[in-house]
Amino acid sequence: MKLSLGFSPCPNDTFIFDAMIHGKIDTEGLEFEVILGDVEELNQRAFRGDLDITKLSFHAFAHLIDTYCLLDAGSALGRNCGPLLIAKKPMNLSEINSGKIAIPGKYTTANFLLSLAYPEATNKEETLFSDIEGDVLAGKVNAGLIIHENRFTYQDKGLIKLMDLGEYWESTTGMPIPLGGIVAHRKLDVEVLETINRVLRKSVEYAFTNPKSALPYIRAHAQEMEEEVMYAHIELYVNDFSRDLGKEGKAAVQYLFEKAADLGHIPASKDSVFLHPLEEVQ
Repeated sequence: MKLSLGFSPCPNDTFIFDAMIHGKIDTEGLEFEVILGDVEELNQRAFRGDLDITKLSFHAFAHLIDTYCLLDAGSALGRNCGPLLIAKKPMNLSEINSGKIAIPGKYTTANFLLSLAYPEATNKEETLFSDIEGDVLAGKVNAGLIIHENRFTYQDKGLIKLMDLGEYWESTTGMPIPLGGIVAHRKLDVEVLETINRVLRKSVEYAFTNPKSALPYIRAHAQEMEEEVMYAHIELYVNDFSRDLGKEGKAAVQYLFEKAADLGHIPASKDSVFLHPLEEVQ
């Protein structure tokens, strides 16, 4: 059975998917048509429902719970790994609220966290994540919201951090920050969903056991080519939550959605978010 599979070219995604798309593990009869795209492109494709399996921002997924379910493996949650609000010079609250801010997409979790920390900062410009630093440096925007490996490079370019939105989330909730997850289309049979879930977990576990096996694939797509930067990125976003969300990870995702619904950022949903609901987790 051939399934469409969308994920980003960032090191954390190429790291965890390498084994399952290159035949390094038993895929239990599944084949994959890979579609690479930046986070907002994948979000938009998911809104059209044209991917069987995809990486998805939790913010976008909150609008698509009736279409997709969250798999146990593959998610990016963690601590000290959130998006950063950066600028060329210090900015006070008034300047942040009135300034133009480049964001990596309307439905990214980064933008949702920005709206929690700075609810009055509404002058936003959607920008490809890899262009945000350059737009800040060029003065096209006053500040930028960076994700992925850019958090390791902004200081080298003379930019400064205004706020770590991951630290903001952790300090206000005490929970790991949910950034993105791997979802599968609900049109697929339950048996197929379970197979995808098992295969993805095996791919993540293979990557943990053989961390350099995926290096050629990671290097082929990484924006920053230094191996040290690539693996620092992977270490930040790929962890035990990527192997299995577990009770703590699912509780954090559930809380994020409840908080967002209470604030009116997302619609309330009666569907279970997860392939295996939270109450099933021991």
